[in-house]
Amino acid sequence: MRVGGTSGSSDSPVVYSTFSRHHLQPRGPSKRSGPLEEQPFPGLLRSENLSREELVDVLRAAVVDQKGPLVTLNKPQGLPVTGKPGELTLLSVLPELSQGLGLRGRQLQLVHASGKETSGLVLLSTCPQTASHLQKFFIHSRRSQRPTATYCAVTDGIPATSEGKIQAALKLEHTDGVDLVVPVKSPSRKDILEGVKRTLSHFRVVATGSGCALVQLQPLTAFPSQLQVHMVLELCPVLGDHTYSARVGTVLGQRFLLPAASTKTQRQVLDEALLRRLRLSPSQATRLPLHLHLHRLHLPGARPRDAPLELLAPLPPYFSRTLQCLGLGQQ
Repeated sequence: MRVGGTSGSSDSPVVYSTFSRHHLQPRGPSKRSGPLEEQPFPGLLRSENLSREELVDVLRAAVVDQKGPLVTLNKPQGLPVTGKPGELTLLSVLPELSQGLGLRGRQLQLVHASGKETSGLVLLSTCPQTASHLQKFFIHSRRSQRPTATYCAVTDGIPATSEGKIQAALKLEHTDGVDLVVPVKSPSRKDILEGVKRTLSHFRVVATGSGCALVQLQPLTAFPSQLQVHMVLELCPVLGDHTYSARVGTVLGQRFLLPAASTKTQRQVLDEALLRRLRLSPSQATRLPLHLHLHRLHLPGARPRDAPLELLAPLPPYFSRTLQCLGLGQQ
């Protein structure tokens, strides 16, 4: 549910930076670029088809910053960070990546990353003390409700207000062999003790077009699929959300929220006009990747007097293509 919304609120604790069109562009032209109709998802990684060596090569090419013990990657959408033993994940190839980056025996460890379906920044470190310091920084920032991460998303639908905050109590529920996030109304103390968590995100609409929006999102709490579920509660699911978007129903052009407990997961359904704008067939739309990208991280300087660090990850090519199709990149 939305607990606050403004068109330029002055009392919001969040500080939004303006999207730079340069920062949002992919790094250099793609050699595989072609007509939009021929390549609906340019640059999309199919990690299940990669060998370990090929994945390491992909991740080496995805390095966007390397300073001291810190290594920053622009993670491809669809690459799992963790998984079961034997599965090909980001964590599983960190030893080979450390070697491939010439770190001379220093092993990379994970500091910060988003989930499998999200693209964008992954922060790694070769120094356990630095990793521990930054993890404590992220925890402290959440407790004090200071944003450290900025995501960009394309939503199917436009939020009712241009800026605001979304607050909801969420829990993980195991249904049909899958863990799904479910909102909880008016949680009791018992609910909180049993795993229900109060979550909070800030949002700002950057551009609108074709019934869609380019939105900045800043989570102030950490919960699985928090941003996806929050945008569903705004009746504006993230484009490519094939898990939670079915919870938004439409009757006579009016959207409403369906009960999460009785709504089955299904592929996102887009109306014909939007499919035409995206230049996708219905079958192609079933493979639409999640348009949620961790674009920016704010970190403290290495020493107390050092200036804060800002890390940036350009958008994936398929994300930029979507902005072009919807006219969201020219505003």
